[in-house]
Amino acid sequence: MKREPISEADLHAYVDGQLSAVRLAEVENYLQANPAEQEKVSAWRRQNIDLHALFDAVVDEPVPTRLSSIFTPIAVAANQPVWGWRHLVAGIAIAFFSAGSGWWLHAHSDASVMLAQTNAQKNGINGTHSAAGFAHQAAVAHLVYSPDARRPVEVGAEQEEQLVAWLSRRMGSPMRAPKLGKLSYELVGGRLLPGGTGPVAQFMYQDATGQRLTLYVSNDQVQNKDTGFKFLQDGKVNVFYWVDGKFGYALSGSISKAELARISNAVYEQLENPS
Repeated sequence: MKREPISEADLHAYVDGQLSAVRLAEVENYLQANPAEQEKVSAWRRQNIDLHALFDAVVDEPVPTRLSSIFTPIAVAANQPVWGWRHLVAGIAIAFFSAGSGWWLHAHSDASVMLAQTNAQKNGINGTHSAAGFAHQAAVAHLVYSPDARRPVEVGAEQEEQLVAWLSRRMGSPMRAPKLGKLSYELVGGRLLPGGTGPVAQFMYQDATGQRLTLYVSNDQVQNKDTGFKFLQDGKVNVFYWVDGKFGYALSGSISKAELARISNAVYEQLENPS
């Protein structure tokens, strides 16, 4: 039985003490073999300590009178503490930061997501089940993860077989990572993301100049009858997308429409005619 690759979610759970005994041993072995990952985990733990030092001193202070009408105490069982506004603020801060620097901590990602959302609203792109809505989600995911220099994917290309097997299990459908080497793009890796009604997979590719493309794959498009090859420009990101049965595919990148179309056709042919 193959082991699932160690993901960033596993590292977060390790820091928070939420792993099973078996997975804990696997993660510890992984960290021993990967000093860079071990240092990242240590930094997260130090961050937890700093946050507790910052907020623990105020969590038991009374709710200010001016806020009592907003944070009305909720009746709880006898001898159980009632959380006030300071508990809430401290809890939110610790929850947000204790797992380390997530995608929303990147200023460029925040700005890119806001830009994509604004463009979507202007163009009337709403909902997750329409083809255009799916393409917009793909563009946002591309904007969030493709600029990341240190952790653009959960599982790298060096573990491609495990990556594909893991995504296939989590998606409940067979996944494939197209080969784009002849088009000058090599697989960087992939990750699992939340979609409209379930998970989606994202594969990332990169050329020799550092230009990145992402292939966003959903398997909840069974109700979508808009199966033609479509193009969407979402801010600075170009997207070609199509639906094939229950699967939806969207290839995103900040390259020309013509170049992206050429690569999209190659992806489509590989997915339609697996060798």
